[in-house]
Amino acid sequence: MADPIGLSVKLPFGSPEEFLQKYGVNLTRGGIYLRAKSLKAPGTKIVLDLRLSNGDRLLHAQAEVAWVTGASGTGVTGMGIKFLQPDEASQRFLDSVAATLPHAKSDEPPLPANVGPAEKNPAAVAPVVPASQVEKPLPSQEKGRVVVQSAAPTIAAPAFEAPTEPPKRDGPIIGIDLGTTNSCAAFVKGGKPQVLKSREGYHTVPSILALNARGKLVVGHPAKGQLLTNPRLTVYGAKRLVGRAFESPVVQEIKDRFAYEICPGPEGDAAVRLGDRVYTLQQISALILREVRELAQLQLATPVSRAVITVPAYYNDNQRQAVREAGRLAGLHVERIVNEPTAAALAFGYGRKLSKRILIYDLGGGTFDASVLELNDTIYEVVSTGGDTFLGGLDFDNAIVAYLFEQFTAKTGLKFQGDRVAMQRVLDAAERAKCALSERTEARVHVPFLTMVDGKPLDLDVTLTRTALYDLTRELVARTIKVCGEVLAARNLKASDIDEVILVGGQSRFPLVHEQIEAFFGKKPAHNVHPDEAVALGAALLANSLSNADGIVLIDVLPMTIGVGLPGGRFKPVIPRNTTLPTKRSHVHHTTRDDQPELELTVFQGEGNGALDNEYLGTVKLTGLPKGPKGSVHVELSFEVTSECLLNLTAREETTGREVKVTLTTKDTPATVRQKLGDAAAAPGAPPAPASTKVSAAKLAPVPGPAAAAPPAEAKPKKGFLGWLKGLFGG
Repeated sequence: MADPIGLSVKLPFGSPEEFLQKYGVNLTRGGIYLRAKSLKAPGTKIVLDLRLSNGDRLLHAQAEVAWVTGASGTGVTGMGIKFLQPDEASQRFLDSVAATLPHAKSDEPPLPANVGPAEKNPAAVAPVVPASQVEKPLPSQEKGRVVVQSAAPTIAAPAFEAPTEPPKRDGPIIGIDLGTTNSCAAFVKGGKPQVLKSREGYHTVPSILALNARGKLVVGHPAKGQLLTNPRLTVYGAKRLVGRAFESPVVQEIKDRFAYEICPGPEGDAAVRLGDRVYTLQQISALILREVRELAQLQLATPVSRAVITVPAYYNDNQRQAVREAGRLAGLHVERIVNEPTAAALAFGYGRKLSKRILIYDLGGGTFDASVLELNDTIYEVVSTGGDTFLGGLDFDNAIVAYLFEQFTAKTGLKFQGDRVAMQRVLDAAERAKCALSERTEARVHVPFLTMVDGKPLDLDVTLTRTALYDLTRELVARTIKVCGEVLAARNLKASDIDEVILVGGQSRFPLVHEQIEAFFGKKPAHNVHPDEAVALGAALLANSLSNADGIVLIDVLPMTIGVGLPGGRFKPVIPRNTTLPTKRSHVHHTTRDDQPELELTVFQGEGNGALDNEYLGTVKLTGLPKGPKGSVHVELSFEVTSECLLNLTAREETTGREVKVTLTTKDTPATVRQKLGDAAAAPGAPPAPASTKVSAAKLAPVPGPAAAAPPAEAKPKKGFLGWLKGLFGG
């Protein structure tokens, strides 16, 4: 057999993202179509080397000519080249392309439109490439070893540019579903809501941000394109962590599950390091929202600066405020924050004059919500809600990955010890297999060059059946059904009291979900709304009603109990879960020692029995209390929760009338909080503030700014957030 011919092509593109945007239609996982003035006969073996305009290698593979076009004199002259053995980096790139572009999943080279028919047996072809361009064999073939490139140097990342002026409150209002996996935007035109398309023509935008090789931040499909090739600089699933402290148990538990680096932000919240910069998760979300805003402006041909943004019903106050802040950083005035199930109910019932009790089952990429609503024409009343902000499609993918590694170990006797890039390739393969098994009974999961052992590459090759997938994920689905049962029980409802179950979120397409819902509710779920688009469409309908006042009435409830921490680590509920909003409640505190000069009131949200079992929201401190015996000075703490589940607090001492007010908001700094509370300086010797919030009371000690880096996780003080709280409560 003749030696392969070297075919080296320098592309007129400066980055993989630019290549995919302008040439992606000519590439699949299995091959590529290249125009050429001279052709080589089908069956000819070649070594293909594609390079970007700056000389960086994009793709290197052993290949063969599968067919040609234009050889008969009709059409464009070109070759369909089938990949036989890409090198490891190229395989990762091709897998990422297949995950990003629907047509690219094919194992055959594509035949573009208007180039003529594919000719597998042309009468004659001309010589193709001079012998001087023949290259060396693939690195993966040299002496039986794989050559792995060294890690790239740290990339200089651009600074986040925040708006210098508040967003204007004029022009159209769009609805935005800021999702864990994908985001979607919609707008009402001619009385009908319609989804705004991405730049690539899809109805959703991947909620992914990446720092590319040229030091630019890219969003959406271009960012997803480098998820496999450079996962350390690609942020996905950030919605799970937004509004949470870096030192919180939740963040510490899951931060190592992501390929990118999660680190402390300038104010102690969870943030992301990309290249040489740290971005807060509000900034990450803002960049995704900016992309959505720009798409809306292009398609509506008018400036857009107003939006209704949806959040999971089970988001706490910190997380809701973080989303509102992300909207501001994106140049949007957030007219309203609305719960995702409520928005989906709007999409389901709008204009239908229904009188029904429905349950919205919202299982997305990262979160799960269940809400019962009563629809009465234009009145949408939430009567009960519940959920889990750490249960979604990502957890289904992780269950599959664990199984794949078990099978890999069983076949090879080795445990997976690959890097984050290899892990991301397995995650991507797991997701594709999960989707395939919604339509088929089995799917092959093949990840080539998974790891190296004794200089030899090992593949992961497992056949996953639908039965095995059900066994792996049955417990996850059962958790969603348990939440549904709890939501019903909270209002003394039975499954038979629900007229229809509406499925929302991409993971709700899973066949096992349909089976378990039918078994629990005794009826099949409805299919009246699109799982991926319903929330955005409902948000757009609400946005339209805000500007047109067409009579839509939304009555929502508090998703989680709000209360105060008491000595000994106890938790005193003040506003119970499922309280109709807006609402206002109060709680009276007494001094606990003689001549006590100040009183600290610490606020939590959740359903735990102890304060430490719930989410810390902030601390309010009232100073200058009148002298008197312990228990004689009373401070009333008033809780006011808006229709958007945003919390305002007022603390008032009865005899002097001294009062402080604060809105718990993640955008505040210690300085602005002190100003709000009317206390210019922290109390001497006060304990350090917990990193779980950027809003607190005047007692907060200074938080290190950007110039003072937080200590690394392994060097953190032994007495952290939990220790501070235990000390505060005498635990």
